[in-house]
Amino acid sequence: MNSDIRKMTALELGKAIKTGEISSPEATRIFLDAALADQEKEKKSKNGVNAYISIDEEAAMRDARDAQRRIEAGEYPSPIAGVPVAVKDNICVEGGVTTAASKMLEGFSPPYNADAIDKLKDAGAVILGKTNMDEFAMGASSETSYFGITRNPWDPTRVPGGSSGGSAAAVAARLAPYAIGSDTGGSIRQPCAFCNLTGVKPTYGSVSRFGLMAFASSLDQIGPIGKDARDCAVALSILSGPDKKDSTSVIKEPFRMCETIHGELPASGLKGLKIGLPSNCMDDGLADDVRACVTTAAETLRDLGAETEFFDLPLIEYAVPTYYIIACAEAGSNLSRYDGVKYGFRSENAKDMSDIFRLSRSEGFGTEVKRRIMVGSFVLSSGYFDAYYKKALQVRGMIKRAFDEAFERYDIVLSPVSPTVAFEIGGRISDPLAMYLSDIYTASVNLIGSPAVALPCGFGEGGLPAGMQFIGKAFSENMLLTAANVYQNATDYHRRECPEA
Repeated sequence: MNSDIRKMTALELGKAIKTGEISSPEATRIFLDAALADQEKEKKSKNGVNAYISIDEEAAMRDARDAQRRIEAGEYPSPIAGVPVAVKDNICVEGGVTTAASKMLEGFSPPYNADAIDKLKDAGAVILGKTNMDEFAMGASSETSYFGITRNPWDPTRVPGGSSGGSAAAVAARLAPYAIGSDTGGSIRQPCAFCNLTGVKPTYGSVSRFGLMAFASSLDQIGPIGKDARDCAVALSILSGPDKKDSTSVIKEPFRMCETIHGELPASGLKGLKIGLPSNCMDDGLADDVRACVTTAAETLRDLGAETEFFDLPLIEYAVPTYYIIACAEAGSNLSRYDGVKYGFRSENAKDMSDIFRLSRSEGFGTEVKRRIMVGSFVLSSGYFDAYYKKALQVRGMIKRAFDEAFERYDIVLSPVSPTVAFEIGGRISDPLAMYLSDIYTASVNLIGSPAVALPCGFGEGGLPAGMQFIGKAFSENMLLTAANVYQNATDYHRRECPEA
């Protein structure tokens, strides 16, 4: 029974709770026990998935009992009321611990909820715990966490992707029905590709960033990770919407995706949908196994009625350097608040104010975070601002125009998510440039603010998952998820589960 419950999608479990087949407290207990068992395995032998940093049993069971009372009273705040969810550890949950996987914030308890958390709780969600991640969301492998690396449930010698690797690993290992992550340059989409999941990077401004610990303010977005497009559609409908506390919130109403949520498919399939594949995203930089999966997926989309063709997308090769200049500049500014004075880690070796600043940041931040702060400080410094940061902003505008022209011709731009399947733990952590190139197909989406849906499209080397992404113009989430749902109803890649889960 427990294994069957853990195999359910979030919507399937929500339906079972609504009809009384299982209660929310019972379902929550099942997932808590599985997550705690993995934590114990990691503690004893260092070979667990290590998807969670913290698990709050008491709060989860309290929320589950409250959700069950609302359901029994005839209130159905959402199709996934009473369903447990895992939350990335850079999203604030009042009363719990939120660390951004950093020593700098070890034990920090926020005095408020992120807007996304308030919306989830209003919808009857039950928060299991906070998931592991790259420190302050800076990484593409979930190896930079102060609380240890997260392993890919498909192959424990491989990374789950980053920075939302813990959220993806939790869903893939059946330690949560669905999860919430954040995406700054591919941090939801890449882990989904590596772990055979579906995830959404929403349009910038459609989901409030209030309560999300800032990495790069003009790029960060909160989004869902699920087993299929339908789970992501219902979660995004909950997360989206206006928020007066966030000055970058521009959406007036939450997304409404009734057709996708209820599994209703267009009678015409994908007929009339125009899909463009950037030929320069399918060149020698892409591994042969991933290219074969994406090419086969394009053929399937064509069989479903879509028109597909290759085209040249200018400037895509400049996405990674442009992204890292802007992201590091914004990170250096955002992380200046962690100074050992107001809150966070303070070095015990500090003897004066200068020591507090210097030693607290040196000891509290990990190597990758310090590297990005230094790059950010450099590109914003006098004499280099125009040469690097200002030029990056100009190139960002040019990339945006290139995509705008593409969207005049195509409804969807289809590309790989990552150049390879999941790489080995330790394989790139000592080579920052190789790690940064993992974002080559994803970073541009954050630069232009558009939405993208990552979804499974096959299996490559060693039977490991490969992923593709649908990219659309601003606020086209409904269309993207509908197309993803049609594709997933015609294929079974997303239904395959890792053998170790």
